[in-house]
Amino acid sequence: MENVDIKPIRRILVANRGEIASRVFRTARDMGIATAAVYADGDINLPFVKEADIAIALNGKTSAETYLNADKIIDACKMSGADAVHPGYGFLSENANFAQAVQDAGIIWIGPPPEAIGQMGDKLAAKAMMSEASVPTLTAQRIDESTNINAAAKDVGYPVLVKASAGGGGRGMRIVASQEELADAVDSARREAGASFGDDTVFLERWVTSSRHVEIQIMGDLHGNVVYFFERECSIQRRHQKIIEEAPSPAVSEELRARMGEAAISAAKKLGYSSAGTVEFLVSNDEFWFLEVNTRLQVEHPITEEITGFDLVREQIRVAEGEPLGYDQTDLAINGHSVEARLYAEDPARGFLPSPGVLKVWRPSNTARFDSGVSEGSEVNVEFDPMIAKVITHGATRREAVAKLARALETTSIQGIRNNRDFLVATLRTPEFIAGDTTTDFIDRVQPTLVHNPNQQELADAVIAIAVCSQCTRRNDAKVLSHIPTGWRNSHMPPERATFEHDGSNLRLEYRAKSRTTFEMTVDDKAYKVEVLSVTPSSAELTINDRRMEFEISGDPDTWFVQGPAGDIALKELPRFVLPGTDDIEGGLSAPMPGKILTTEVSVGQRVRAGQLLVILEAMKMEHRITAPMDGVVTGLRVEAGDQVDKDVVLVEMDTPEGDN
Repeated sequence: MENVDIKPIRRILVANRGEIASRVFRTARDMGIATAAVYADGDINLPFVKEADIAIALNGKTSAETYLNADKIIDACKMSGADAVHPGYGFLSENANFAQAVQDAGIIWIGPPPEAIGQMGDKLAAKAMMSEASVPTLTAQRIDESTNINAAAKDVGYPVLVKASAGGGGRGMRIVASQEELADAVDSARREAGASFGDDTVFLERWVTSSRHVEIQIMGDLHGNVVYFFERECSIQRRHQKIIEEAPSPAVSEELRARMGEAAISAAKKLGYSSAGTVEFLVSNDEFWFLEVNTRLQVEHPITEEITGFDLVREQIRVAEGEPLGYDQTDLAINGHSVEARLYAEDPARGFLPSPGVLKVWRPSNTARFDSGVSEGSEVNVEFDPMIAKVITHGATRREAVAKLARALETTSIQGIRNNRDFLVATLRTPEFIAGDTTTDFIDRVQPTLVHNPNQQELADAVIAIAVCSQCTRRNDAKVLSHIPTGWRNSHMPPERATFEHDGSNLRLEYRAKSRTTFEMTVDDKAYKVEVLSVTPSSAELTINDRRMEFEISGDPDTWFVQGPAGDIALKELPRFVLPGTDDIEGGLSAPMPGKILTTEVSVGQRVRAGQLLVILEAMKMEHRITAPMDGVVTGLRVEAGDQVDKDVVLVEMDTPEGDN
């Protein structure tokens, strides 16, 4: 290969957002390289914008108007003086035309050659190439306007996976079990793929129900050297998106690792590959099948960094500057075990439906690595992916790394937005996960607990902590008689009272201060002796019936957020007198989150059956199907295609006519 000139990079623009932008900035700073960010309207207050040395507004709200707009990104490079672009993952990271446009503009592309991206960007062409290289592949067929999809699916064999050709991350993917579901699944996958990647091409692929998703991390330089940084297992998935990853895989032997690594190196050399990439496989017993090559940095790259000691972003930057790797395969070794969990703003109890909103409390544990794109007060935007953070631990053994991750998640305070933290903890603590029984059907097969429901004792402890901290706040805010000791009365007065609501149930609190540091309290008629060891308006160290505990307290006008030994608990303080308000519309089906109405499938007066599709809502780059909860008649349709709706807005009204059961 020809000699490669070294071109030191002065300023990197990250053509992305959130945690990956922050992640690249961190390494760039460590290498003495200046940084530039680009941002959509709704991202202006996110940490990554403030962390960059300069930030350029893309003047738009949606992905198409901002992070998918190649012209705006290249203009931002010129405005910021950036001489290199890092694409992160998602958006334009695997767009060969964008990579070529960056290079044509005289800007260094921190990624693989555009030709390699183009060859692997078409997943069907990639499969054909891997077949030529004797790498096992799964049966697949492209879907275009002339395709008889029913015949194609029959040829592939049910169940089939409808899959976007241009992207990943679970976007544009649908599992189809029968012909009756196929047409709708193809249409839906096309729409989602087009919205996420700007390319609505999809194909059908054989679906292997119980297998493992194992990927090989590769790195190549511009001098023809390629190595693999071992494997990651990413089998724990929901909606075809990874949520827990680990390295190395508990199911991969040294012999299988070597075979998969050699296959990945062969693929990379056939492509003339440089920079970071991932070759993904399905694994069952001692067999493996090629899935795809991700021509970019993966979301889960931190666990590879933890077990190898290499900063993969640094390696990408060095390669882009023209540096040789400087090491070979024999220099790489696995050290211990690492596990990563993706913390999402989503509601596991409602099918992992994304749950955008404001992060009112965010206090990450100090016992793990957090790659995060948020801070306290950040808004998880309806326009983009709902990931809050990646939480990563490393241990000498797999069991230690798993236990550390579960505990780090438990001791992280996250309030004000529904999230999957408790589900992740429950998954990590199942006997099946601990034993390494982690196939792709894990969630359906094992069914980990979706949410943590605190028991009555845990709720009572939280209510007591709120009472102590709020009493401290009132004393601090007192304008008169502030010198009088807490609890002093010149007559016998009734106790203080308050009522709190949690998940539809009320807790009644009564208490009297006996001295500055002791209280007598009852919660739902159970008595407690409380001693205050220390207290501020936002924290309390207490003994409650001789149990010593610590709590952190925060809140907004009507909701208290408590973190204690039981984890996070949110309690709504009810007003003493019920205020008049408007009644909910009976029989109304409301929007589960803000979004755009794609289609309405019913009309007023139409009879529908339970489970029948009523409306398709697009939000957070995915489609959500609003279905009838019962048999009945549509009595009102309050939206039409193209409408933008807020959370809880009524979409459809239904009634059950007399005689229907």
